[in-house]
Amino acid sequence: MSTPAGKSDAQSDNKASPEATASTPGGLKGLAAAEEAGRKGKGLPPVHKWNPPFCGDLDIRIARDGTWFYMGTPIGRERLVRLFSTVLRHDEDGKYYLVTPVEKVGIIVEDAPFLAVAMRVEGKGREQKLIFTTNVGDDAEAGSEHPIRFEIDAETGEPAPYVHVRARLEALINRAVFYDLVALGVEEPHQGRSWFGVWSGGQFFPFMPADEMAEAAGLS
Repeated sequence: MSTPAGKSDAQSDNKASPEATASTPGGLKGLAAAEEAGRKGKGLPPVHKWNPPFCGDLDIRIARDGTWFYMGTPIGRERLVRLFSTVLRHDEDGKYYLVTPVEKVGIIVEDAPFLAVAMRVEGKGREQKLIFTTNVGDDAEAGSEHPIRFEIDAETGEPAPYVHVRARLEALINRAVFYDLVALGVEEPHQGRSWFGVWSGGQFFPFMPADEMAEAAGLS
């Protein structure tokens, strides 16, 4: 972490960011405390440990393309969006919440809360590693802890690939990255058939049966 000139590391680490202390959408009171908890733990705020009272819903929506909206207007401050993303929780009731030590508020997520906007590849074949970067700066290396899943959108009929980021939070893989992913695809036996998919972290992630993939691509 860089430290402003004339301030010690300790002074810098104990100071909340302007995004956390400034007026935020919905007036989240515990945002600075959540940020400080994450800083002390040298990671993300431990939202899984907090059980504050539910304070109602906020008019915050995460669109399918990863854009955050407040009262219908895009939130333009990237650092604020990043800060919000660190206190996002997907509970067992299927709903999404922003959680701080003192409050829990509901928000709307149209699809997945994050968007995978970049991918880098390390190694080749079954030993390759696929590392995805999200629109809010998280990295997820596909493997047993961060599986890739593949669905067909019921409305559009288009493929909808996802990668797990953390604690029931997923990223929708954007179209450009998905094309790169498909270029790495291979056919492997799966459930008694030949399936098209990709390897990462020593695990094969099937997309769809190879014959259906060929038909979808117009190759059959």
